[in-house]
Amino acid sequence: MVERSDVDENKRATLRRFAVLGAATPLSKFRGDDDGGESEARDAIAGYVATTPGAHFSKIRDDLKLGTGEAQHHLRQLLDSQVVESRRDGDYRRFYPAEQFTPFEQIALGYLRRETPRGMLIELLRDPDATGSDLAEALDVSRPTVSKYASSLEEAGLLDREDGYAVKRPETVITLLVRYADSFGEDAATFAAQADGFISFDP
Repeated sequence: MVERSDVDENKRATLRRFAVLGAATPLSKFRGDDDGGESEARDAIAGYVATTPGAHFSKIRDDLKLGTGEAQHHLRQLLDSQVVESRRDGDYRRFYPAEQFTPFEQIALGYLRRETPRGMLIELLRDPDATGSDLAEALDVSRPTVSKYASSLEEAGLLDREDGYAVKRPETVITLLVRYADSFGEDAATFAAQADGFISFDP
């Protein structure tokens, strides 16, 4: 049985780790607050959002081991203070450092946080000639699943389906994948290690 004190200490350690990141970035605007430790939670959320842009509310709450009300309270303060900003993404609300990403980048990050769309984009960046059947086989999903997400990616402006499948603004998508690879899945980390082979330079 896990002791309550162990759970609390684990939560504090997680908050401290991300609070350091939050305090070290321009996101933190709460220096000097004497609020009984609340600034640590706010800094932790700011640090988490800085390293995991596009995360939705439940992931922020769960990864930082915060209560629902606690997370809502601090996110509201960060939003009101324009430290972070948010975008509605279907059933989710995703959070980003304020004024750091373009609308296209925010949308891209939101889709990169979904396993199947991320996998599709990665496979297409690796092999621009990949077909729907190729993607289904590579990702171990059904062909209709690929079609469903391809339609969503096209509607979001991330995929062109005029002649097969083509990732729009691939350099931007690659940059986001590489920069935040550690906050995505193992597939992104593997891609990031090989990314230099997918970037062309034409002076």
